[in-house]
Amino acid sequence: MWAIKGSKPKVKSYPGKDNISYSGFVIPSTGELFICKPQWFNYETTISSIRNFLNANPVPENCKYYLIMDNAPWHKKAKRLIKENSNQEYSDIADKVVFVYLPPYSPDLNPIEQVWRLTRRDATHNIFFKDVHELEQAVDEYYSLFTVPNTWLKSLCSFKFDNY
Repeated sequence: MWAIKGSKPKVKSYPGKDNISYSGFVIPSTGELFICKPQWFNYETTISSIRNFLNANPVPENCKYYLIMDNAPWHKKAKRLIKENSNQEYSDIADKVVFVYLPPYSPDLNPIEQVWRLTRRDATHNIFFKDVHELEQAVDEYYSLFTVPNTWLKSLCSFKFDNY
C-alpha cells in the first residue's frame, strides 16, 4: 500500500492463526501434481499421503517411484518406519518407493518446493483473504491447473544434475 512518509497506516490482516495443510507430489515425467490435504503434519499423515498418492498413481510393473522429501521431523520418522518395516505394516510403500535424501537446507533440489514457491507468488502473495476458506478456495483453484499433464510444471521440476 502507498502511504505518506512518516505516517502509520493500518494494513488489513487476518487476526487468527488458522492455516491449511497441503502435501504434494509432482510426477516429473508428466508434470502432474497430486495434492493431499491433511489436517496437520505428523508421520501418520505423511504415510497416509504417500499411500493416497500410490493408490491414485499405481507404480508400473518392475518400477519404483523415487520420492524426495525434506528433513522435516515427520518426514524423517515416516522414512525411518517405512525403511525398517520390521512388522510389514508399511510393505505396501517400501516395495514401491525409494527415498531420495536431500542435504539440509536444499529446497531448490526438491521439485515440490518449486510448486509451493509459485503458489505463493501467483495465488497468495499480497492478497487479503477474509477467512481461511477463501484462501483454501484460491489455492485449490490454482492447483487444479496442474492436475493434468503439463509441460510447464514438468520443465520447472526437472533439475539437471549433470550440469554440475
